[in-house]
Order: sequence, then structure tokens, then C-alpha cells
Amino acid sequence: MILPLYIDPGTGSMLFSILIGAAATLFFLSKAMLLKLKVLFAGKKGVQEDKAYKKYVIYCEDKRYWTVFQPVIEEFEKRKIELTYYTGSKDDAVFDKNYEFIKAEYIGTGNVAYAKLNMLSAGIVLMTTPGIQVYQLKRSKNVKHYSHIFHSCTDSTMYRLFGLDYFDSVLMTGDYQADDIRLLENQRGLPAKELVTVGCTYLDVLKEKMESIPTEENHKFTVLVSPSWGKSALLGLYGEKLLDPLAKSGMRIIIRPHPQSRISEKDMLDRLHERYKDYENIEWDNERDNIYSLKKADIMISDFSGIVYDYTFLCDKPVMYANSEMDLLPYDIYDTGHEPWAVTTLQKIGIPIQEKDFENIAEVIKNASDSPELAKLRAHYKSEAWQHIGEAGKLTADYMINKMASFENPKN
Repeated sequence: MILPLYIDPGTGSMLFSILIGAAATLFFLSKAMLLKLKVLFAGKKGVQEDKAYKKYVIYCEDKRYWTVFQPVIEEFEKRKIELTYYTGSKDDAVFDKNYEFIKAEYIGTGNVAYAKLNMLSAGIVLMTTPGIQVYQLKRSKNVKHYSHIFHSCTDSTMYRLFGLDYFDSVLMTGDYQADDIRLLENQRGLPAKELVTVGCTYLDVLKEKMESIPTEENHKFTVLVSPSWGKSALLGLYGEKLLDPLAKSGMRIIIRPHPQSRISEKDMLDRLHERYKDYENIEWDNERDNIYSLKKADIMISDFSGIVYDYTFLCDKPVMYANSEMDLLPYDIYDTGHEPWAVTTLQKIGIPIQEKDFENIAEVIKNASDSPELAKLRAHYKSEAWQHIGEAGKLTADYMINKMASFENPKN
């Protein structure tokens, strides 16, 4: 008799993740091999092996991550230490600066950028891009150390599968992010990465900028709708069902779509723009920095987006959330067996609303009360997630410089 094969849920989850990872790795290895063949036979300029060794390199895949790296760059400039800054945006803010020790270069996007980075010769490479060695972006054999820095105060495991697995170090915004990293290292048999809490560089920048923005004269009560993107996000899930009653409420409504929505959900946004073009109380925010809308808003409506924590930590005002659920299967968090920190925290500091509340959303918003309890919880989670406020640039530069020194002067 053949007995049925049983696999417990935990093992099944790990096997599933391994199969997904193997398939993804095979797919991108084939793409990488094709790219190498193209380089070999076409002799494409700019993708040959980079033999010019650079001690310190930052890779910024898109200009929207400039504020992540700006405090680090300014520390290197202040200390008169040369640093190479590669960017995927021709109009990156770095080109507006007159740095003496920062060597900025636009290296293109996609495979063109990856080909250059894959053949890089450097001491330390700092990036916020996850998935190194999993997709097209590989570890160069001529780089001593790869370090990841977060671009939001949220879970360390909210990247696609194996997002942080092949970094040598992770620079965290708060100590709490270490637990899940260590859990996955143990599950996957990975060597322990260096985990260092440096704080949040971009929130340090936004805090300083926000303090310089003058308060609006004749301020009108403002609701900021600022969701994540995708079918499970606020606009993808509800769209007109939420925005119609908001538009008719007469309140000032600012809609700030997620940057990825403008790429992946352009048709939906075009439809919504057209629908509300005649409503004078509806504003669309497409600014690079979110602080201008955050400063104006009296309350935010969101979902599981990381902007919730920008608003909470910078403005200390109430947040309403209409949906905090997302499909966790493609993300590293799935293998931890627990809900994301961002979700459980939002449920404590946020005010939930449901689809049945949308019809009377104006009344719901007016009755949504802040409280000393909510304010206390916001302060607690801010202190947990955003440590070393104002020091992240310095601490990140310290780490990179000290790590480089350990390579150059190893202890006997």
C-alpha cells in the first residue's frame, strides 16, 4: 500500500520558496548569459570590466532615492573623502550640486546599468536596491563588500523573495528589523550578515525640509489620500467607490499616487484624472518629495503603504486605513510565519475604515478622533523604527569608512 506523502506547512513554505527562487535564478542566469554574449560579440561600450578600483561606491537606481543617500554623500564631502555615485537618472539631484569629492555618473537603467555594476571593482558598494545575486544585478568578484540601506522605516522582509540574502551587511533604521533577518538566515542556512542600526537617512532629510516649509495661511481642512500600488492597494481595490464621496464632500482632497502607480497603473490614473477634472477640491500631487502634501494634511487615508510612517513620524497626526491586507506569498515575510510589523503597528496606531463607511466618509472623517492613547502609541513606534534621529548620514559614513579600514589594515 502506498501511503500519502505529508509535508508540514512550514516545510512546504520553504520548499515553495526554494522552487520559486530556483526558477527565478535559472531565468535570470539565462538572461545574464545572453547579455554577456551580446557584450562579447557586440563590444558594447561601457560594459567592459571596470579595472579602475574605487574605494566607496553608492548605486542609486532612481532619483527618488536621492534623499536616502544625500546625508551619506554630504558626510563624505565634509570629510574630503572621494566617493563614486552611480545613478540611473539623468536628472538626479546630485548633478545640481557642486561637490568636490563626490564623482557622480549616470550609468543608464536596466541591463546597461547592471552590466557595468556586475563588473565593478570597488571596496564597498552601498545600495537600496534589493535582490542582488537573485536577478540581473550580480555581485562582482572584484567588490569586497555589499551593504544594503533601507529606504523606509518598515519590515526588513517586505522585499521579494531573497531580497537581502546576498548582502554582506544591512544598515537598519531600528533594532527591530534584525529579528526577521536572523530568522531567515537560520532557515536558509545563510552566513550571518553584519547588522548595524544607523537610523533613517531620508527621514532625517525630510524632517529638516519640512521644518522649513511655512504653515499655510487660511488653511482649509485637508485629507491626503496616499496609497500603495497594485490590486490590493487603496486605489486599485476601491477607486471611485472611495474617491466619489470624497470629491462630493467639499473637503480639500489631495491624492498622491504611489510612484510605481504612474508606471504600472497609468490607465487607472488617467481614468481617475479624467473623472475628477472638474472638481475644484481635488488636487493631484506628483512632486518628487511627499513632504509638501504631508505638511498640508490634517488626516491621511492609506492602506499598507510605507508613507503611513513618514506621515506618522514626521507630522504626528492621525491615519485612517481602508485595507491593510496584501498577498504576502511573493515576499520574504511569508517565510517568517507572522504578519509584517508594518501591518500590526498600523492596526495599533491607525483608525480602520471599511467599504461600508465610504458613503458617509465626510462624517466618518469628522468623527475620527485623535487621542492621547494614539499619540502615545505613535511616539512609541517612532522611537522603535526611527533611531538615531539626525545622525543616519554620519553613522552610515562611519560604518563604510571603518569597514574599509578593516580591509586595508586587518588584525593579525
